[in-house]
Amino acid sequence: MYRFDFVSPTLQDSAMNLSDLSATQLRQAASIKEQIEKLQKELTSIFGAATPAPTAPATPKKKKMSPAAKAKLSAKLKEIWAKRKAGKQPATVVQKPKAKRKMSAAAKAAISKAAKARWAKFRAAKK
Repeated sequence: MYRFDFVSPTLQDSAMNLSDLSATQLRQAASIKEQIEKLQKELTSIFGAATPAPTAPATPKKKKMSPAAKAKLSAKLKEIWAKRKAGKQPATVVQKPKAKRKMSAAAKAAISKAAKARWAKFRAAKK
């Protein structure tokens, strides 16, 4: 018997991501798929033998956790976190921020005097 399962090598090799396609591209792909299925049915009726349609690989079923297992896991994790917290020192000691340094009046006067002298020298040089 003849077998007419043709899949383009570029489609077969590349990983198709449906989220990358636009709505019109998805509609076009669905239309083409319907046409392929229709043509395969026609071939089957002509040759009398069923040609299996290529199917996507089955997605693995998601394993469900029983409520008892969830409770057991939750208890174990709580125990682990309690041990971790018990090993740490409590952060109750809060340090006060260091007070800002205050400049004495004599230091302020000295800086002011130096600045005035610099400006006087600048003005004298400008003349």
